[in-house]
Amino acid sequence: MKPQLVGRSGLVLAGGFVTLLSGAGPAFAAAGPTPAAIAADTVWTVVAAVLVMFMQAGFAFLEAGLTRAKNAGHIAVKNLVIYSISSLVFWAVGFAICFGTGNSIIGTSGWGLDVADKDINTVFGSLSFSDVPLAAKYLFEVVFCAVSLAIVWGGMAERTKFSVYIIFGVIFSAVIYPVVGHWIWGGGWLSTLGMQDFAGSTVVHLQGAAAAFAGALLLGPRIGKYGKDGKSNAIPGHNIPFVVLGTLILWLGWFGFNPGSTLMATTPSVGYFAYIAMTTNLAAAAGALAAMFTAWRVLGAPDMSMVANGAIAALVAITASCAFVDPWASVVIGAVAGIIAVLGVLFIDKLHIDDPVGAVSVHGMAGIWGTLSNGLFATPDRVKLLAVGSPGLLYGGGIHQLVVQMEGVSAAFAYVFLTSLAVFYVLKVTIGIRVSAEDELEGLDFAEHKMWGYPEMFSPSFSGGEPYMEGGAAAHKGGLSGAPIARPAP
Repeated sequence: MKPQLVGRSGLVLAGGFVTLLSGAGPAFAAAGPTPAAIAADTVWTVVAAVLVMFMQAGFAFLEAGLTRAKNAGHIAVKNLVIYSISSLVFWAVGFAICFGTGNSIIGTSGWGLDVADKDINTVFGSLSFSDVPLAAKYLFEVVFCAVSLAIVWGGMAERTKFSVYIIFGVIFSAVIYPVVGHWIWGGGWLSTLGMQDFAGSTVVHLQGAAAAFAGALLLGPRIGKYGKDGKSNAIPGHNIPFVVLGTLILWLGWFGFNPGSTLMATTPSVGYFAYIAMTTNLAAAAGALAAMFTAWRVLGAPDMSMVANGAIAALVAITASCAFVDPWASVVIGAVAGIIAVLGVLFIDKLHIDDPVGAVSVHGMAGIWGTLSNGLFATPDRVKLLAVGSPGLLYGGGIHQLVVQMEGVSAAFAYVFLTSLAVFYVLKVTIGIRVSAEDELEGLDFAEHKMWGYPEMFSPSFSGGEPYMEGGAAAHKGGLSGAPIARPAP
């Protein structure tokens, strides 16, 4: 019989507890899961990992759509590159730091997943609650690291050097993301306090937003974003249908993100992942509608990009609490997150921090709200089921869990923000982190990659002369930085 262990998503695998939840009886508890059960759990975990990996496509559409056509290819290929970087670095270093046995700060064992089968549950004790193979555990965890890294670049879009993606991607995957992951999911100090973050409102989303915030501060705003009078100038995204498509892909991927964090389909209670999928979906729907009505009230129209951001913010928020709360609470959590998405984007803009996709608001502010919401809404029966922390304030648990959640988000934000700020500063004073003004005006597709995402819009070979849309040299001879110029006559 496996001893009681609280793992990556807070699930418990203990003889008597599994018996209670599964109804399988003492024989199952003593013998452990059957090969068929392990096979089912493995299939579920790998499918969930693939869904989360597909979120990179969602980010590519979303971020490219919210930015300008001259940068679309650059922004899209960035997602391919950072996923590749995370896959290798997290395998070699990050997984061990995040989940390896070590101390309360970092894991210190299991480098390169080079662990004998008989030692896996010892070296990676924080994941031993699940009997799926180590390869499945790695595949599921690495896609989370890659999602967190993808968030960083949304807040730094349209002006960051491509080389910075590569260098920071290595550092983030190796020693930034895994450290916070170890604190909360890997048996570290926040885990021992009972912090509740089921699928990563803090571990994944707040980390990405904190790094994006640090980068945006050092980069400064895009050319033309703020006038000499301090007025904010809108720089519209070039493709709203891309934004909507990206949002729907992310929504789909979240059914791997949250339910998949069980790392099991059959235990501790058969099919509990379906309940988590339900709360996830309810929150997202509430967030999209709340953002729509908030934008309608504040901006005078149901802004399409705000509706999309509201859905994503709600998904971010419910990520921490999806397994801990009742359905009605998931609706409340999602709706509040949708409101945060709209007001947060406007607030960040008033501070003259240029965040082209709203990463700081959608993933940072909503991530904090979602993590704190456990301290309000976590129910006693689900806290008992998951064996992590205490019930929330509204269920008689007092403020203890809320305080723990506050400690967790504060520590995570401080570590990631300060570390990222230091890394970006070193890069800024050495290789530089921002492209030249000429390259920014020309567009990063050509400036960084010597090709266009939309060649028919920018290439002279297609237009028969000077490029005719914003981003080409002709567009900027008169100093334009925002609007397209007229297409030349045939």
